[in-house]
Parts: sequence; structure tokens; C-alpha cells
Amino acid sequence: MTEYADLPLMQFAFPGPLRDKLVAAVLDGSKTTTSGLVEDYEHEGEPIPRAGEQALVIDSDERPVAVIEITEVRVVRLADVDWPHARDEGEGFTSVAAWRADHEKFWHSPEMRDAMGDPEFTVHDDTLVVAKRFAVVERF
Repeated sequence: MTEYADLPLMQFAFPGPLRDKLVAAVLDGSKTTTSGLVEDYEHEGEPIPRAGEQALVIDSDERPVAVIEITEVRVVRLADVDWPHARDEGEGFTSVAAWRADHEKFWHSPEMRDAMGDPEFTVHDDTLVVAKRFAVVERF
């Protein structure tokens, strides 16, 4: 696994039950897309990932569990996230509206607002979403 030591980390949500659920979905193959916010990347000073890049997925205990390769990256307005992306997040959403409601709950959570350094942080139709599609390259 030392060959992956230089890869950036892929952290789904914050440590805890949600991350554990998302990591399990990655490992069982039901989760092949994920969403982030351009504003979050900018806040963290991180570049938006590009197709072909790999990342090391970690669990809530910060243990490496897999390597993924980004196969597609699209930056879209929140209002323009499509059904294939929402469905492939592997969380059982039945519509884009359900996907959006769940993600807005996360993005408006105290943890996310704290991470963004803005207690009033909110998203809206024009918020730019980084819609990533990926494939698991290796499981540990």
C-alpha cells in the first residue's frame, strides 16, 4: 500500500455513521458518484479533481480502504444535477429532489457550516456542484 502514500485523500462526509455508510457503498460498488461544492474546494485551497486522478478512500478511523480513479468530473449548477448522477450516489434516492434535499441537509449542517467558517452558509440553485464519477481501482 506504500505505492498509494502520495495520493490525495477522499473523505466522504465527516467521520461517523454517514461516512461509514458511504464508504460501504463505495466498497460494494453501489456508489460510483459523489458531489462536492466548488466553494468548499476554494475554501480548502484544493484544486477541483480531474478525470484520471486517483485518490485514497479512508474510513471514519482514517484507515485506507480503497483507491478510486476519477473517471468524469462535471461542474454544474445545483439546479442542474441530473438523475444519473443522483442515482449513482448509491444512497437509494428515488428522485433528484430527494438527492437535493439530503445534500442540502448535509451542506446546511453545523459541521459543514463550521468547516466553511460561516454559520450562515447555504446553497441555492446557482451553487456550483462538482459532480464526480469514479471507479474502485483497489480494495484493501
